[in-house]
Amino acid sequence: MLRGGFNFADGEDTPFGLSGAPAKSIVLVGQAGAASWPHFLRWRESQSQAIANPLDTWSREVIGALANDFGARAVSPSDRPYLPFQQWAMRADGLRPSPLGILMHPQYGLWHAYRGALLFEDEIALQEARDVIHLCDACIDKPCLKSCPVDAYSAVGFAHGACLTHVRGAGGAPCRTGGCLDRNACPYGTAYRYPATAQAFHMAAFARP
Repeated sequence: MLRGGFNFADGEDTPFGLSGAPAKSIVLVGQAGAASWPHFLRWRESQSQAIANPLDTWSREVIGALANDFGARAVSPSDRPYLPFQQWAMRADGLRPSPLGILMHPQYGLWHAYRGALLFEDEIALQEARDVIHLCDACIDKPCLKSCPVDAYSAVGFAHGACLTHVRGAGGAPCRTGGCLDRNACPYGTAYRYPATAQAFHMAAFARP
């Protein structure tokens, strides 16, 4: 699904478009909830199990085909050198980060993602991002910071090493099978929560050596 977009300002340092000229407009593409998960699984059944990053590969195929249809350059969050996708997303969708770092959406909560973007060398008409309620401001209890057994998320940031060690260990079984306990504790957007199989897929990728 389209996830908003914007036109780059004059003089702004921008990525290049399809021909190598500076891009003038960007449209982000991604998902909300689990609607895309069955489509990915069907594609996965027909692919080699040796693909290292199947979700990235599938996303590039889908968004790349869309880019070909519209004469745009497709880029991905995992492209190197990394592009500022989170900054682009905040600018396009008007969102702000949650305490977990994931952008909080007023409808989808934490259950959404940006899988790629289309870069256009011509300026296109795009609706400006509206001001949205940041639900984290109204959340007093902050259960997203109280559910992790190793306090991976706190006011000082993400304790990556502690989280990874826990997820890989015997005590991390609930995280491996059902997803991040802090993320699942968030009370917003629960109707869009990813199914356990999708969360387990992401946690397996995170814990992979």
